[in-house]
Amino acid sequence: MESPAPGARSRSQTQRRKRIVQAAAALASRGGVEAMQMRTVAERAGVALGTLYRYFPSKMDLVVAVVGEEIDLLESSIERRPPHATNASGRGVDVLMRATRGLMREPELADALIRSLIMAEVDTPFGDRMAGLLLRVAGNGLSPADANEEQLALAGSLSSIWVHELLEMLRGRRTYEQIQRRIEIAADRLLSDF
Repeated sequence: MESPAPGARSRSQTQRRKRIVQAAAALASRGGVEAMQMRTVAERAGVALGTLYRYFPSKMDLVVAVVGEEIDLLESSIERRPPHATNASGRGVDVLMRATRGLMREPELADALIRSLIMAEVDTPFGDRMAGLLLRVAGNGLSPADANEEQLALAGSLSSIWVHELLEMLRGRRTYEQIQRRIEIAADRLLSDF
């Protein structure tokens, strides 16, 4: 019997990985990271536990993948509907507030993901990806490779401020409107020279 063609195998692996990440996200949205038990994720995704561990050696690796999916969705949204603001700070605020709305549709998932990333023992690209997205949008296509040290630091700082404000909202200490205002103030200062 012939084995499947390499393209078919990678497609099925991609689909399997996507099912696993979707199952993990669904569980986390109902009960936080604690609900993302590896055995339960495997059952819900329809894969063997060993297969799950082959794709994601730890729960934190799975959390990072779920966060990556959320950022992928945000990037797709930005590509489909780019921010219309005429200045860098307005475009940056648009990106961060879209991300906030997206995460807050599933507050349990958002809380679980943000808290897990803060405690992460694995390298998480979340901050770098958000900073890169801010650079591209605020800097009209500026890539992290083309940005100078100051631009990288400013985009990273704004991304960090956003994560902190999101945590405050999840803790019930800020409203959406308060976060937006604080992000607007920070973006006006940090992105003014873009």
